[in-house]
Amino acid sequence: MSDPEKFPLLFSKKDISHIEIGEFPNEAAFNDFLELVKNKNVTFGLHSPLYRNQSKYDLLEKVQYEPEQAWQQFEKEVNYMSQLEAEYILVHFPYFKEEQDIDTNAIIERGLKRLHFLQEKYSITIVCEPKLGLNKSTFGIKSLDRFPIEIWDKYGIKLCIDIGDYLLAIGDRAREYIEKWKRHIKVVHLHNVEFHNNKYIWVPVHPSHELDDTHYNVKHLLSLLSTSSNVCFVFEHTPHTNPTEAFVNEGISWVKEIIEI
Repeated sequence: MSDPEKFPLLFSKKDISHIEIGEFPNEAAFNDFLELVKNKNVTFGLHSPLYRNQSKYDLLEKVQYEPEQAWQQFEKEVNYMSQLEAEYILVHFPYFKEEQDIDTNAIIERGLKRLHFLQEKYSITIVCEPKLGLNKSTFGIKSLDRFPIEIWDKYGIKLCIDIGDYLLAIGDRAREYIEKWKRHIKVVHLHNVEFHNNKYIWVPVHPSHELDDTHYNVKHLLSLLSTSSNVCFVFEHTPHTNPTEAFVNEGISWVKEIIEI
């Protein structure tokens, strides 16, 4: 949750060489984070927005902000991250709140053109993360799947696959959807899913999940994703279930064994 008091925990794992983070509470917290990055000699990527309560989903349609406001904010962040030599900046795209009778291919390509322009202008990698919409709407993820890959090829924009979103969206077909985009994948968001009071939360990946009937199987997806070149695997579980440090570390070791085979 980008809690400044927990920043030291991010840097305490000896196997972690990269941190993806965003939605800082304020500028002072971000500066504290940058100091830790410098001292610990790790790389970082920004998960837009930089600060809390800024635009997060609005590049293609208004969710909280008008799209032009969102593009202006994002360009400032791209410029800033380029100056700081971040590894990349990640943004939710394509994001649609819900299913609509629209030409998603044309809308996505217009967005890609703008993202490509910013990537070239500021010389920093932009990574797009397709997301579930409101009430777990799969419209955005399925719109990306329908998008012609030869058109995406033209713009040189990388993708992030959020394992939880894809499993919630399409279940057993996740591998099929991911396979199409394999050569464009730069980042993987790693977590499993649990349901509590009709809400879903991200929990650490762990080998025990492969054997129970409660969680999704993710090993086959990790094996597939590990074959893309220079992929960054980001552990993205939330603290709500209070996992033990041992449980988290077991998951990290398990993932390393799979992706290094």
